[in-house]
Formats: sequence, structure tokens, C-alpha cells
Amino acid sequence: MGWSSWLLFLYLSWSFFFSRTHESQIYQLQLLLQLRKHLEYPSQLGILESYNGDLCNLSSSPNLGVVCLEDTVTELKIMGDKLVKVSNDFNGFAIPNQTLSESFSIDSFVTTLTRLTSLKVLRLVSLGIWGPLPDKIHRLYSLEVLDLSSNFLFGSIPPQLSRLVKLNSLTLNGNYFNGSVPEWLDSLSNLTILSLKSNRFNGQFPSSICRIITLTDIALSHNHLTGKLPDLSTLSSLHMLDLRENKLDSDLPGMPKELITVLLSNNSFSGNIPGQYGQLNQLQHLDLSLNNLSGTLPSSIFSLPNISYLNLAENMLSGSLPNHLLCGSKLGFVDLSSNKLIGVLPSCLGTMLDKRVVKFGGNCLSVDTQNQHQESYCNVANEEGKQSRCRAVGILVAAIAGAVLVISLLAMVAVFLRRRYRSGRTFEQNIISKVEQDNILTGVSSEVLANARFISEVAKLGTQGAPVCRVFTLEELKEATNNFDSSSFMGEGSIGKIYKGRLENGTYVAIRSLSLLKKHSIQNLKVRLDMLSKLHHPHLVGLLGHCVDSGIQNDSSSTKVFLVHEYVPNGNYRTHLSEMCPEKALEWPDRLAILIGVAKAVHFLHTGVIPGAFNNRLKTDNILLDEHRIAKLSEYGMSIITDETEKTEAKGDVLKS
Repeated sequence: MGWSSWLLFLYLSWSFFFSRTHESQIYQLQLLLQLRKHLEYPSQLGILESYNGDLCNLSSSPNLGVVCLEDTVTELKIMGDKLVKVSNDFNGFAIPNQTLSESFSIDSFVTTLTRLTSLKVLRLVSLGIWGPLPDKIHRLYSLEVLDLSSNFLFGSIPPQLSRLVKLNSLTLNGNYFNGSVPEWLDSLSNLTILSLKSNRFNGQFPSSICRIITLTDIALSHNHLTGKLPDLSTLSSLHMLDLRENKLDSDLPGMPKELITVLLSNNSFSGNIPGQYGQLNQLQHLDLSLNNLSGTLPSSIFSLPNISYLNLAENMLSGSLPNHLLCGSKLGFVDLSSNKLIGVLPSCLGTMLDKRVVKFGGNCLSVDTQNQHQESYCNVANEEGKQSRCRAVGILVAAIAGAVLVISLLAMVAVFLRRRYRSGRTFEQNIISKVEQDNILTGVSSEVLANARFISEVAKLGTQGAPVCRVFTLEELKEATNNFDSSSFMGEGSIGKIYKGRLENGTYVAIRSLSLLKKHSIQNLKVRLDMLSKLHHPHLVGLLGHCVDSGIQNDSSSTKVFLVHEYVPNGNYRTHLSEMCPEKALEWPDRLAILIGVAKAVHFLHTGVIPGAFNNRLKTDNILLDEHRIAKLSEYGMSIITDETEKTEAKGDVLKS
């Protein structure tokens, strides 16, 4: 009897597992068929039309690849054949035989794509996909590799992409992205490859990139970047830097010692080649051609142990090379043409060497060739360069002297105005004292609240795309909750009752109902609510709006306030702990990720805004999880709109935060 029961148990377990696996396979195959329809039936996906086998055993090809882990699709590669690119006149509309048709919806396509929630690698190349990349791409929260090269994507890179914290390779080459390169890229702390070649990016090279110490490859060539290139020596893992064909116009920056390839040609770099470049012992490929570099050449770059390609053509390099110049044994190509070099050509760069190609035309070298200028030509150019540098120094000195004079005059004017201001200050203080009394209970003036300063981390975390906080009417909230019917009641938090509502546009929201003592004016309360609405962070439950109703029946001492938050569907952290609900228990890595998210939110509340928001009711009931198990802290910032004396004592264990 015991053996038969055991066999029956094994059979039922196997049947259940097989059934679940089969259902998952069918669902994923249906999603791929939907993607095939969105992409207008490319030949690369034709194999799926009548495919009935195991999706995870689908044979891979150079143009199609599907990889599974435990019967779940984790890698998807589709390499199209729409290789012909349009001209620079592409204006964001479908082009016959180049892009997908006018009926293509990138929003619907990405929505379907994000249902493959376990994707780690996604490559969609040369498929004619066009349109702005939607924010919802961040729902693919497990992505480690994203490659959307050679399509027709335009607009800015969506800020929500910063939430793909596992991403280690981002490749968007050959598209039409424009605007500036995002400053929030350092949110992708695991990024190793950043490749945005051949787009329409402008503005400066973001200094935030210098904080991604994991980077090994940076490729931003063929864009319209301008201004200064920052010091890159902190990127200790960087091996490849490609910034060709931009408009960068600073001096050459410091470089990390592990660099292998440096491509900076066709920019407007000026100044000398730093001597530090002669210490890059791993360097194999250096291209500084087509710039405005001047001064003498550091001889050490020729003798680097691994250098094989050195292109310094079409600059304004001057002076002579040492007669006993040493060249590295691996140096196979050198281009010094179209500079202002004089003197003799060192023997290691001689034309008789078969193993090394050397170009040196367009200089003033003393060699037997028709492709050299007279030495006077280079000397005149060198003298003009010296004179221009002297003029620049003179202009700089004059500018500094003028600035000192202007600052002195301004200081004198400021002292004069300050004396006059003090004489009228007593009267002004009497006028504003009544306004300040209304705000003194919180220790924060309305002026400070209205003009709170957010640090740059807010923008870095992608909050530019956060919804604008709006003012709701009480009628709208009644309609959303069916007049606050008991069926919409979700429970009572540490402060106030919470209702689930559905707005007119179909958005689900959580509405918190508060009764506050009338210690402050309605205007003051609205200033405080405005301050609260400015707290945006990926790990905070977003405040979508509010409603203030001061006409509470039979209670003239209270003001009714409704806070309308985004609805977070996956419950709170407490319900996902093993002792509360074993079947929903989180793995330890998930718990750690949740706690790290909460820590980021608390750090932002303390330091990301002035004045800081403290006493944020940090407990497991107030940590909510969205559909991707991303933690979001609720009931934060309540000290901004309520006084400590009005707060109800929270139930359970609470940490002051």
C-alpha cells in the first residue's frame, strides 16, 4: 500500500508539472506569434507559423535565437534584413520599404514584449521598428542585455530605463535618438557596454558616465556631442573608447591605464597630447587624426609595448622627432601626415622597413620626397601659433582684471544697498510676522516649502517622467469609489482610511482619507501638500493628487484631506514573509533587493530634498510591492502635512526613518 501511494504521488506530481510546463510553453509561443504579427511577419519568424514542438528546443539560426531556462524564455534574438538606412531627412514617420508600416504601434509591440517577464537578453536588430521607445520597456526588469540597433527609434531615451538595474549591456546604435545623452546612466551600476553610435545626440558628454566604474566599452561616435570631455581616468575597467566624428573641443583628458583602443578622430580637440598617454601600456590602437592638436609629439607613445596602430594625421603638431626614437615591436601603422613637423625622419619610421607602414606627407621633413613643404612654411605656422597663444594669454589676463574690477564695484553697491535695507527691515518684520506664526509649528516656512530644492539624484533616478500632481474634486473621488462604498474600502493605515478607486480614464488609485485639525489656513495646507507632491522616487508610492474639503458637517474644527496615490497591486511586504503566508514567501535575494530599495527611498527622503522628510513610518505594512516585486514605501512625508501631536500611534514595530 505504501509503494502504491508513493507511485501515485509521483505520478500526480509529474502530471501537474507537465501540465504547468505545457501551459507555459503555449503561452510563450502565443506571445511570439503576436510579436511576429506586430513585426508584420518577417521571414525570420516564419518557422513559428506551424510550429508545434517544444519552444525551448527551437533550432537557432544567425537570424533567430530562443534560449530558455527551466522552460521559460530568457533570451530572444531576431536579426532582420532592413539594412538600408534613410537619409538624415527622416522625420519620425513610416517610410515604405525601410520601416514597418504606418499601422505599426511601438507601444502595443513593447506591451506584448514585456509579457516575457523573464527575458535577460533581448536583441531586435534591423527590423524597421520606428517610433519613440516607450517608458514601459522598464517592465523587463530582468534584462541584462538590450540591443535595438539599426532601427528607426527617435526621441530621447526614456528615463524609466534607469530602473533596469541588472543591465550590463546597452546597445542602441544606428537609430535616430536625439537630445542629450542622459545624466542618469550611472543608475545602471552594472553596465559594462554602452554603445550609442550613429544617432543624433547633442550636448555635452555626461560626467555621470565617469561614475560607472564597471564600464569596459564606451561608443558614442557619429553624433553631435560638443564641449569638454571630462577626465576618464576613474574608469579603471575601460578598454575601448570610441568618440569619433563629434564636435568635442576641449583638451585631451586623462585616460585609464587599461585602455586598449582610443578613437577620437574628426573632432576639435586642441592643446598638447598629454604625456600620460605614453604610459598606457595596454594601448594597441590610438587614432587622434583630424583634430586641432598642437605642440610636440611625446616620443613615448611610439614605444608603447602593445601599440600597433597610431594615427595623428591632420593636426597642427610641430617640432622635430628625436633621431634615436624607439618604436614598439608591434607598431605596424603610423600616420603623421599633414602636420607641421620638421627635421629628419627617425630610422624606426624609415621607408625601408617592410613590416611597418608609415605616412608622413604634408609636413616639412628633410626627406627625399615631393610631398613635403619648405621648412619656412612650418616655422611660420609655429610662430603664428606662439603669437596666438600669447594673444590668448593677454586676453585672459585682461578678462581677469576686468572681472576683479566688476566684482569690486558690485561689492561696493551691495554694501550700500545693505545699509539702506537694514533701515527699513524693522517695518517689514512687523508686516510678515503674522504669516510666519501660521507656519512655525512645523519648523518650516511656507517659502521654504514652496521652493524646496531637489538634488540632482532626483533627475538621475528618472523622475522627469513622473505624473504631474493635480487637484481632484470631491465629486470625482466619490465617483471613483462609488461614494466611498464599503466594497472599495481597503483598510485603515497608520493614519487615515484607504479606499480603492477607479478614475474616469480607467486608472486604479488608492485614496487615503484624513481628518486634520484646523491649526493652519487652507492656503498653508495646500503649500504643504504641494511640497509632498514633489517627492518623486522609484521606490516611493507616487502621489497623483489631492483634494481638500473644509466643509465637514458638525465639525468646524477639522479639515478633510484626501491623498490620491498610485495603486500598488501586490500587497505589502508583511504578507510576503514566511511566518505570515508560506506560499507567498520571498527568497532571500528578493528580500535583500526590497530592503535595498527601501533604503534608497529613505536616503532620498533624508538627503534628496531640503528640508528633509523624517518620521516616515518605516514598517513592513507600509512597504508595498508592485507587479514586479519592486518595493515602494507608503505613508512617507506625513510630518509635512500633520503635526506630531495629531498623529495616531502606529500599530506593530515601527522604525524611525
